[in-house]
Amino acid sequence: MAVELTDANFEELVLNADKPVMIDFWAEWCGPCRMVAPIVEEMHGEYGERAVIGKVNVDENPGISAKFGIRNIPTIVFLKNGELVDKSVGAVPKNVLTEKIDNLL
Repeated sequence: MAVELTDANFEELVLNADKPVMIDFWAEWCGPCRMVAPIVEEMHGEYGERAVIGKVNVDENPGISAKFGIRNIPTIVFLKNGELVDKSVGAVPKNVLTEKIDNLL
């Protein structure tokens, strides 16, 4: 399962990460988020050793969502060395996300 990121563990697991990070911002009530969820889980299995693949529930973690200015979900952000380097808004196919994370590896 993808790493559950919270306001409490965000700094430790994301900002201090020594590998690229992909974060899926989602909510229970979001239909397109449910379409993206299996892709994020697959990617966690495929990239888990080389990248941090995490999820942030925007309803439960408003601090992280505000930090990244998340206004639409699903939004998937990509970070390297704690800095935002790319993002994708809306439900997108897996190949779009794998290309973005591959570019950071």
